[in-house]
Amino acid sequence: MSIPDFQTIMLPFLKQVSNLQEHRHRDTIDELAKQFQLTGEELDEKLPSGRQSVFDNRVGWARTYMMKAGLLEYTRRGYCKITQQGLDVLKGNPSFINVSYLRQFPEFNDFHNAKPNDDQKSHEQPNIPEQRTPGENLEYSYLVLRKELAYDLLLRLKAGSPQFFEKAVVELLVKMGYGGSISDAGKAVGKSGDGGIDGIIKEDRLGLDVIYIQAKRWESVVGRPEIQKFVGALQGHKARKGVFITTSDFTKEARDYVTYIDNKVVLIDGDQLTQLMIDYNLGVSTVAVYEEKRIDQDYFSEE
Repeated sequence: MSIPDFQTIMLPFLKQVSNLQEHRHRDTIDELAKQFQLTGEELDEKLPSGRQSVFDNRVGWARTYMMKAGLLEYTRRGYCKITQQGLDVLKGNPSFINVSYLRQFPEFNDFHNAKPNDDQKSHEQPNIPEQRTPGENLEYSYLVLRKELAYDLLLRLKAGSPQFFEKAVVELLVKMGYGGSISDAGKAVGKSGDGGIDGIIKEDRLGLDVIYIQAKRWESVVGRPEIQKFVGALQGHKARKGVFITTSDFTKEARDYVTYIDNKVVLIDGDQLTQLMIDYNLGVSTVAVYEEKRIDQDYFSEE
């Protein structure tokens, strides 16, 4: 069974805590996981940020929505219990509980239709299915924006001059902590004249070791023969480490080859290259920052 969306979780959650006792949130999650017959792999599936499992997140939002509707109440840190309103809902034997169902409760509408400005009147939200939690929507929207940004970066790298590509690769490696300063790195890199760069760069600021670099601003996929040539160059320079960067991709044979050779060779394809540029803020600028904040449970603990 696939991971249920947070609305599908609502009714089973409410039934799970229907005995008027306090229920620890972690225990409820575990019981619901058994009820939905989730596999270990499904329970381990994380949100894009990697901070929380998808199922834990969805159970948490199911609880939050029902609390806002007055069906559950917070009792103490990590615990909740059903309210009389929640019991009344179960007595009605509903076949499901979802966002549309919860809109019958005024307190939920006050929460769900809230606007950023107080002077804006609340109004009914469109009756559309909500499969993901608000937290998931935020994370997946970020992934879409990041993917589009990476695509645009790759197009610009391919459209730029060979000299610009060389400069971008050097600046990225320096931002990642290699090569010391831009000046040091620039001097260390020798141009091959083939539209890419071939040379050496310091592994660290002290220059305790060097890394041989080759970069190919290619459209075609890089195969094993090209990597074998690169490894031969490494051996010719008595170098142990190398980085091969391309704007395209590597064949499976090329990737397999570097796993069983003595030299340590890292392959960076176009997608990885642009992701690193985003991570290290090269060629991109921050437009807006949104902070996701949660209640500090320790602050409100009176124990």
